[in-house]
Amino acid sequence: MSLRIWVTVMNIMNWYVIQAKPQKEDFLCQQLRVRGIEVYFPCIRVKPVNPRARKMKPYFPGYMFFQMDLSRISPSALRWVPGAVGIVSFGGEPAPISESLIGLLQKRLEELDGAKENPDDLRQGAPVVIQDGPFAGYEAIFDFRLSGTDRVRVLLSLLCNRQIPLEVPAGYIRRINQH
Repeated sequence: MSLRIWVTVMNIMNWYVIQAKPQKEDFLCQQLRVRGIEVYFPCIRVKPVNPRARKMKPYFPGYMFFQMDLSRISPSALRWVPGAVGIVSFGGEPAPISESLIGLLQKRLEELDGAKENPDDLRQGAPVVIQDGPFAGYEAIFDFRLSGTDRVRVLLSLLCNRQIPLEVPAGYIRRINQH
């Protein structure tokens, strides 16, 4: 009597990271999507000095996430996609990224985008609270937005009511509502 074992080949969809050629992230993203590959290319909103410059910048410049079953296509074939350098690998094997990590990253970027106080809406002298970093919980006075960066300068009163200038990411501050 012989025993037959039937093996069902399952689609194992994993997330991976692919490296793009310099300044070709958008192009590579488009090339992968045209091939039916799901892509997650996290970007953050910035306020550049030059008004004609890009308002969205890659969160991981030169890299993006893609999801597919690598048993259906050779990882080396993805190296030849226009704009690609190759898949991030360790020991010659593509490194899978967990679905939960992708979800956490998406959630964190949504929080960053939604939590940002628009420093353009703040006036010099407006009271703010620092929400993150080593000075989290301290109240300060908004001074100004640093040109060309996503940072602001606030004045922090620590000792003897002396105001100390402090540069922090714009997302670290929140306006204090005064009634």
